[in-house]
Amino acid sequence: MQLSELKKVLAKNSRKNIRFILPTGSKIPPHAHVTEVARIDKKYIDCGGTRRTDTACRLQTWFQDDTDHRLTAEKLWAILEKSAPFFDKEDPEVDVEHEAPFISHFPIEKIEADGDALIIQLGVKHTACLAEDRCLPPNLNKPYQFKLLPKGKEKKGCC
Repeated sequence: MQLSELKKVLAKNSRKNIRFILPTGSKIPPHAHVTEVARIDKKYIDCGGTRRTDTACRLQTWFQDDTDHRLTAEKLWAILEKSAPFFDKEDPEVDVEHEAPFISHFPIEKIEADGDALIIQLGVKHTACLAEDRCLPPNLNKPYQFKLLPKGKEKKGCC
């Protein structure tokens, strides 16, 4: 979900409490805080040699013993507004960082209002080959057999 879309949903549901649902179906405790809004810039080279850049907006969640705390959509919107200078005119994808039980990043899959709550359903991130035209076998329906090349022979394409 893009940052602009998240902010629109939050603005329309300002009085609702935020509830994050992990991809497993378990819920992040209702007293969770969003302790950071971060701009994450990633520069990398894929396995085919193409240079790439990505920018994301990351919301870090955290909770402790203050079980009376509730994060409303209005409060999260205000936090995102304070972070606006980080993003200038960009509209990055938003993901959520949560420790469950180790730190993981989850994309926002969908958001829906449910009574007094705004449910933010988190999805799963996947890795992918970004140079499929050079790396993947021509027929993906057949199991791929890796072959060791004789010493001194180089494979053309990617890794």
